[in-house]
Amino acid sequence: MMNYDFALFGFWVLALTLCVQFVVASVVKAKQPNAIPGKISESLSHGSFVFRAHRTFMNSLENLPLFLCAFLLATYTQVEPYWLGVAVWIYALARIVHMLLYYAIATERNPSPRSYAFLVGFLATLAILIKAGWQLL
Repeated sequence: MMNYDFALFGFWVLALTLCVQFVVASVVKAKQPNAIPGKISESLSHGSFVFRAHRTFMNSLENLPLFLCAFLLATYTQVEPYWLGVAVWIYALARIVHMLLYYAIATERNPSPRSYAFLVGFLATLAILIKAGWQLL
């Protein structure tokens, strides 16, 4: 039986990061005057922390399905546990850096510093998918 504890702990950190993003986005939005549950003002942009907190959480949610598919395929195809753990940790840390940069930097510039953290996370996901696909051959 393969031991995926290292990878699972990284996955746990990722889940905890999503919880933090959810709480931050929910609290800052709820504190706004006339806040309506489930709606964010279309007038907000990167200058608003409410917008950035909301987009940070949404971006993480948008990236999670692909990462989850890659992770599940990798465990199902029995990708080497330590290698998978390293890739999961790279993804989790990239998402944390992305979150911190999005919270700290209000910019409309593209690419922004957070774009590089996003790219690192995407490349980790792609590496996991390729490794899982290779295992199927």
